[in-house]
Amino acid sequence: MVTISPKLPGENNKEYAYRIIKDSIMTLKLEPGQAISEVEFAEALNISRTPIREVLSKLREEHLVEVIPQVGTYISKIKPQLIKEASFMRYTLEKEVLKLACDSFPNAFLFDLKKNVVLQEELIGQKGMEREFHKLDKEFHYIIFKGNQKEHVWKAITIISTHYNRMRLLSEMHHSFDDALAQHKQIVEILETKDCSLVEDIVKLHIIEPIKYWEDLFKQDSPYRGYFELPEQLPVFL
Repeated sequence: MVTISPKLPGENNKEYAYRIIKDSIMTLKLEPGQAISEVEFAEALNISRTPIREVLSKLREEHLVEVIPQVGTYISKIKPQLIKEASFMRYTLEKEVLKLACDSFPNAFLFDLKKNVVLQEELIGQKGMEREFHKLDKEFHYIIFKGNQKEHVWKAITIISTHYNRMRLLSEMHHSFDDALAQHKQIVEILETKDCSLVEDIVKLHIIEPIKYWEDLFKQDSPYRGYFELPEQLPVFL
């Protein structure tokens, strides 16, 4: 149900439960639409139900958990409208941050980006490493924002991107992450050469273009059809 890991130093029961449960949702180990139970979480994490209840309430506010009265509690299905809003936000803000980075980006952060890309490359060709790549992917973009002193902007993006990020991971599990890696390398090259004229194209290629492949996952014969909360007409993103 969830992947159990040890508590981090100084982590209380609520923080521990939040980290474990949210990570399991975001990595699709808890599947969209899956029924969940306070009792099962408490037993799995060996803590009381009180922090579990508080965590589920917080995750409900983040659109990751839904409670249906008299029925039960479920992992939220992926909502196309939230994907649209997150992709718009990411495209708009990441484009501007990369332009800033072309003007000024500390060498230490550029070095960190290159190390991150090397770790991504090591995952190519290995089966079942999509979740590991996804973590490195998020770290890659965080480094760019942090290098521009925009960490809180990145935090705001991650809050609204919970459905977008689950969708992106699902797509990489269904296809591959080779293209994303190639685009990360292009971003590093743009920052090295400070060629701001290439920013808009690479951000569109990296954030907007992959969405056109996602619509196949919504179709009636898709094994993931049940992961989505779909309107009567299939969503069109582009």
